[in-house]
Amino acid sequence: MFVVAVNFRINPEYLEAFMPNMRENARLSVELEPGCHQFDVCTDPERPDEVFLYELYDDAAAFQHHLQSDHFKSFDAQAAKMIADKQVATYTANR
Repeated sequence: MFVVAVNFRINPEYLEAFMPNMRENARLSVELEPGCHQFDVCTDPERPDEVFLYELYDDAAAFQHHLQSDHFKSFDAQAAKMIADKQVATYTANR
């Protein structure tokens, strides 16, 4: 399995607009991408400008497929101005 962890810091004026778009991207990823098994969108009320994603894919190729999907490209274009900072880390399960 291939894990993607993303930490966003959102510009405060875009918090309300960002979250529905983010949730829709997550929903479509799980529904439309056979290689995407989990896509959690996490927040903490104490840090409303931070959003954490936990994504689980079959492998790195499935994640690359996600990055090429229409729904991701649409989300990415809409969200670009909303994001103050983004950090992406990937992991492979060792068994």
